Amino acid sequence: MNALENKKILQAAFAELAVSNAKPFVDLMADDFSWVCTGTTQWSRRYAGKQTVLGELFAPLRAKLGRITTVAHRFTADGDTVVVEAQGRNTTRDGVAYNNQYCFVIHMQEGKMHELIEYFDTDLVNRALGTPVDVSTESHG
Repeated sequence: MNALENKKILQAAFAELAVSNAKPFVDLMADDFSWVCTGTTQWSRRYAGKQTVLGELFAPLRAKLGRITTVAHRFTADGDTVVVEAQGRNTTRDGVAYNNQYCFVIHMQEGKMHELIEYFDTDLVNRALGTPVDVSTESHG
């Protein structure tokens, strides 16, 4: 895939994230996909593997936010790398505004995301999201 094809694939997925539909984005993750949250928050680390991203990053994030909306406003592509600048439009379940600004550096291979490095306002993450919820131990009854 070339830079333009990679950019178009991600534009389509982010168009769905703008209306809180994460399925096309999740479908783009390769099985060995890694998501890196930069900075020094309690969320900051490398989440290695699609299932780890879904279970240890997305599930706790959904527990804090419920519906997640991210609106991309700029895509820059060079070869297998696409940089996406975006704005979150979210509120925590506790009523705290969580409208973070993001810069995602996404490495693509064969039409799939293999790595995403996320740069964001770490102070806002600490204030609005706090500690990730361990959803694996929560009761679902």
